[in-house]
Amino acid sequence: MGLVRGAALDDPPAIRRAGRELLSLALMDTRNSLLALLPALQATGDAALWRRVLQAGAWPEWWISRHVQRHRGEAADAATPRLPGLEPRLEHWLAGDGPPDAEALGAYLAGTLELTLELLASAPESDPGLHLYRQALRHEDRLVEGLREALREGAPPPRPERAPLRVPGRRWSLGTPPGEGFVPEAERGPEDVTVPDFEIDAQPVSWARFAEFVADGGYDDARLWSEAGRRWCVGSGRRAPAFVEQLAGGVVLQRGHGARARLEQAPAQQAAAHVTRHEAEAWCRWAGRRLPTAPEWALAAATQARLGFVWGDVHEWVAGRARYLGAFEDTAAPAGALDVPQPGHGLLCGASWATPTRWRHPGARRFAGPGDDTACSGFRSCAF
Repeated sequence: MGLVRGAALDDPPAIRRAGRELLSLALMDTRNSLLALLPALQATGDAALWRRVLQAGAWPEWWISRHVQRHRGEAADAATPRLPGLEPRLEHWLAGDGPPDAEALGAYLAGTLELTLELLASAPESDPGLHLYRQALRHEDRLVEGLREALREGAPPPRPERAPLRVPGRRWSLGTPPGEGFVPEAERGPEDVTVPDFEIDAQPVSWARFAEFVADGGYDDARLWSEAGRRWCVGSGRRAPAFVEQLAGGVVLQRGHGARARLEQAPAQQAAAHVTRHEAEAWCRWAGRRLPTAPEWALAAATQARLGFVWGDVHEWVAGRARYLGAFEDTAAPAGALDVPQPGHGLLCGASWATPTRWRHPGARRFAGPGDDTACSGFRSCAF
């Protein structure tokens, strides 16, 4: 039985339908993953990263233990008065007014987890009753993912170059329909679309392919950039994606963070990472190609894996704006939403090397600004 539960911890469909027992195990599992990062985070000397760990306790406190309508799930009134919290210094810590020491942080994290698990044990065994607990798991796993990305101690694997794939067009249902347990707000559908035949890269654009764009003066050619992209490029002074020290004659990246920072050579066939949408679009114009649409990406991920379509190395920029799908497009963000569309933001699909296995779902979507390079984001291209 323990092996079954252990396997379920890494099973995306099982986690989305998780009941009280599996959720309890998963919440303890993600907390253990977070605690395992604390020595490395403290060693960086970056107080901002240390404060981010507080969100592992602050989020479930705000939405669960302090919220009297937690049983209503996403229908809970976000403006309702909250119960008192466990730690009176929390607001000062979050504001940067003296981050907690390791002992105080540990006590706060232990107290908030204990209270969350205690309330979960008596929560209604229903989708509304468990929604905020499932969202708390997703929030902390996203926090772990973001801290892994910030520490920069991992990377996508190198992959041999494969030929693009020709994908037959068809009618496709984008997003996950209701009634399948927990569905992250950005994935909710369905939205039925017709996808014509298209050609798409088998894997994300590698450092080797991106280096060709840089060597050809891609950052200096205004014709390759949108107006907003050019403003970003000039304002940032960029000549390569974030954390890149060298592309010509070998890929050299910054690894580690803060006091642990160092330079390392990376494989040229590794997926380019920490790429903004502006850079992805400029590369595509230079190559005479384009970003895939969200339906094209989703269709390829669902049907082309056996033919060599690889995803999950980096979050991938796709064409289109940040929005909810179908009938949800014009709705307000539900209580506790982690992905809220913002004007001018774009869409990322899939997962990255830093994503916990239980959230590596082919329908995964998230939103980010076009100049955002904090996530392990990359891209692939399609033919016109």
